Amino acid sequence: MKIIIHGGFFSESSTNNETKVAKQQALIRIAKASFEFLTHNSALETVVHAVSLLEDDELFNAGIGSQIQSDGKIRMSASIMDGDSKKMSGVINIENVKNPVQVAQLLLDSEDKVLGGEGATAFARKLGFDEFSTEIPQRRAEYEAKRTPTGTGTVGCVALDQHGRIAVATSTGGKGFEIPGRISDSATVAGNYASERCGVSCTGVGEDIVSGAVAAKIVTRVTDGFSLSDAFAKTFDELLPFDGFAGAIAIDSEGNVFHQHSHPKMVFASFDGEQFEVFE
Repeated sequence: MKIIIHGGFFSESSTNNETKVAKQQALIRIAKASFEFLTHNSALETVVHAVSLLEDDELFNAGIGSQIQSDGKIRMSASIMDGDSKKMSGVINIENVKNPVQVAQLLLDSEDKVLGGEGATAFARKLGFDEFSTEIPQRRAEYEAKRTPTGTGTVGCVALDQHGRIAVATSTGGKGFEIPGRISDSATVAGNYASERCGVSCTGVGEDIVSGAVAAKIVTRVTDGFSLSDAFAKTFDELLPFDGFAGAIAIDSEGNVFHQHSHPKMVFASFDGEQFEVFE
């Protein structure tokens, strides 16, 4: 059993050491809690649990603390994928929901597995998700000041359970000041993908991740026989011609854990029940 989570990118130029330490501690806490959950639950249930915890922490740009779009509203996206069944579900530009990843989970058994905008929000309300503002004062202040956001905030989790099953979940609060209707990578196979051989969650600039089809390429290459490290190397090399800004975390069916970013620095933590690895 293994788990790895990410919380977007950390920019030395826009955040301080206090924030860095806070994110390290939060990721360790969430990775440990999620691993403990994994010992009694499936990989699919665990990635939803882990991403919900990340959505609930305002240090990260997903759920609470999401970015505000150009029209002053918050719209979020999230998806999950079960490597065993090959099924993926997600929500795009959902509004006023505390945990978008939980709505995505409930869509997994629906005939219509990816919903966007008003339809996604209405689906959540129908199933009892109360209206909840994920805005925090910091985001409103940034918006009012027209401060340029980094656009690289996302959270995600990949888990391998005791039965060898792999699942992945990804959630984002957007890049900030985007045109309403913009679609990120987080609820697409470019940013969130899994098979029985590998699972990958991405973060970074959504447009670059979609252009590079990052998660789908890595998972397909591992499924076709590439090692995890070789699949990452080839996929990230293909981002170079357009200076793609991306980071990714992964676990394969052999229990190998891997992470890589094209620009510094992705924040992440992994745990196998004994040892932590956390970004520095």
